[in-house]
Amino acid sequence: MLNAETFITNTKPTGGIIREENEDFYVEEVPLQMPTGEGQNTWIQIEKNGRTTLDVVLDIAKILHISRKRTGFAGMKDRSAITRQWLCVSNMTKEELPNLEDQLHNVKILDIQQSQKKLRMGQLKGNKFKLNIKNTNNPAEDKEIAEEVLESLKKTGVPNYYGYQRFGELRSTTHLVGKCLVEGDIKGAVDTYIGNPNENEKGIHYDSRKLYDEGDLKGAYELMPKSMRYEKSMIKVLIDAERKRGDVDEKDYIKAIESLPKPLKRMFVNAYESYLFNKVINERAKVGINKYLPGDIIIDGEERWVHDVDEKTIQDDIDNFKVNPTAPLYGSKVPLADGVEGEIERRVMDEENITKEAFQCPKTPKLGSHGVRRSVRFKIEDTNVTQIDDGICVEFFIPRGCYATAVLREIIKHNV
Repeated sequence: MLNAETFITNTKPTGGIIREENEDFYVEEVPLQMPTGEGQNTWIQIEKNGRTTLDVVLDIAKILHISRKRTGFAGMKDRSAITRQWLCVSNMTKEELPNLEDQLHNVKILDIQQSQKKLRMGQLKGNKFKLNIKNTNNPAEDKEIAEEVLESLKKTGVPNYYGYQRFGELRSTTHLVGKCLVEGDIKGAVDTYIGNPNENEKGIHYDSRKLYDEGDLKGAYELMPKSMRYEKSMIKVLIDAERKRGDVDEKDYIKAIESLPKPLKRMFVNAYESYLFNKVINERAKVGINKYLPGDIIIDGEERWVHDVDEKTIQDDIDNFKVNPTAPLYGSKVPLADGVEGEIERRVMDEENITKEAFQCPKTPKLGSHGVRRSVRFKIEDTNVTQIDDGICVEFFIPRGCYATAVLREIIKHNV
């Protein structure tokens, strides 16, 4: 996890590795509501392996010859995992669907239902996880350690860090693209996304990014595989501009960004907000994520701001998870806290040399952000630990938008 260095449990490390194979990381979405069984929208429950949600959705739209806007999902799920979730196709009955499973790579169709409502981002309670931690130090002892950690986290809550999925697992650059957009460096944003090869990449992925960095747009485009569809769509915009006018200007780089699917391009600034949020949480964890500090901005279980804080009862309410202290996902309008928490929030902004106003992103205003307050912790439930041959298996439920790796790092005692 980027910017995550502080642990709030003091058990000895179990060590171990996660995601040795996708089957070690199982995730199942728990929706807010199930499909109604009738209506003009079709909900499709899938199980995917080694693919992102957005990739599957784009493939479905292509197969059905419809706009991506007619598809929906509640949450983005990991590539390096086995994941179950519902997708939605609006204004289409299941009888009109072809056999999608035959045409979708590494995707099983588990159920198809009609529903009166569409499925939109964020419409889920949370996620169930069943995760293998392999090659731990002593599996029998590590089971007890993990159980102790989970019991402790049930009382304090889990530091609400964003995981690597938010920034890109293989190439953690999404937040760097967002930083460029916030700073108004549009060319830098495009260059960071398309070029900037990572040592973890190999073969044509690495080579094509290097060609882009060397200024060979056509060579990079031709070498890139289909899996780099987003990079190719951006380069095509630049190639077209160069062919028409002989050069590429800032407007063309803006068009390249705009060529991306809305969920992806919106993710850039959000990822930068998350990067900064992690910096704040790392510092807040040192003074307590389950303590009220004067000046804290508090939200309730429905994420509504608690304006009138009763300092006589606030700590009891925090202990019972009725309310939570917050930290900022920085944006142009987000309020900052006072007191110790406020000092942390302002120090992070100073270290990054940014202002709230910068998040308006004047050159790409549709990608800007007003910001919001987010809980510094989350609640963990339904925990279970079992011993496996070479490690332990950990199960739990956490709310939507929270990351299982924030739990695992407290057990393993290193960032994952």
